[in-house]
Amino acid sequence: MIKQPPYLKKGDKIAIVCPAKKLPKPIDRGIEILESWGLEVVSGETVTASYHQFSGSDELRAKDIQQFLDDPSIKAIIAGRGGYGTIRIIDELDFSAFNANPKWLVGFSDITILLSHVFAQFETQSIHGQMPYTFEDSTPQALESLRKALFGENDTYSYESEVSGRDGAVEGVLVGGNLTLLLAVEGSVSEMDFDGKILFIEDVGEHEYAIDRMLRTLQRKGKLANLKGLIVGAFNELGEESIYFGQTPEEVIWEQVKQYDYPVCFGFPSGHIDDNRAMVLGKSVLLTAKNKQIELKYL
Repeated sequence: MIKQPPYLKKGDKIAIVCPAKKLPKPIDRGIEILESWGLEVVSGETVTASYHQFSGSDELRAKDIQQFLDDPSIKAIIAGRGGYGTIRIIDELDFSAFNANPKWLVGFSDITILLSHVFAQFETQSIHGQMPYTFEDSTPQALESLRKALFGENDTYSYESEVSGRDGAVEGVLVGGNLTLLLAVEGSVSEMDFDGKILFIEDVGEHEYAIDRMLRTLQRKGKLANLKGLIVGAFNELGEESIYFGQTPEEVIWEQVKQYDYPVCFGFPSGHIDDNRAMVLGKSVLLTAKNKQIELKYL
């Protein structure tokens, strides 16, 4: 049974921590926006800490998030930013209190490690969505989608894709996140089970050959064969190739899933982009794709 943390209400206390890279600038505007939603915001020590490229040492980052995992007064933990570093501390965290009293964990990019872990180990929902560091550049729609996800207001996303996928309509549990980080936890206790689920993937700054390698790795492991659907978000800021690879990210992905019959959509508004819509991982959704018209509805 998938566990859903209690939705937030005005007056709730939430925490901001940085489990990975340090913040290069203050996130005052992000905090203001969260407070405008009626939330009380507590900042962890890692929000201002610095240790080489990280937001504090591994020990400090683990201790910082641990205190909020254990604190029953904290109803959600939002990562200040991603970067790199969550995989260095994930095995040092004790989720006993979290499992007994789940709370929302929010972030994307490197934070996929944390989101994947709580679904793999505790079958608990989490939110792949904007972080305070990205709030300033976010579209109003992306921020509103995060607010709705936190407060339990079901949302529906509709758009027209520029790239053809495969038509179909299917209900299923939404899983996924950043492709690189999903590969990083393969074979570990944090690995998500994709079977019978609707998989969402996105990535940034990767070369086409790296995307090709990751998709072929998932294919060889059988992780793409039993999906209910595939949602492909933004694959942007591609690494420059000295010799053209010959396929776009979309073509690379399609080549690995064209043999199946589940719906596939490209260009979903989520990922390392301003219009990064909140994806509630572990929640049941209805995905409909028809003639490049895509709709994702939370059930």
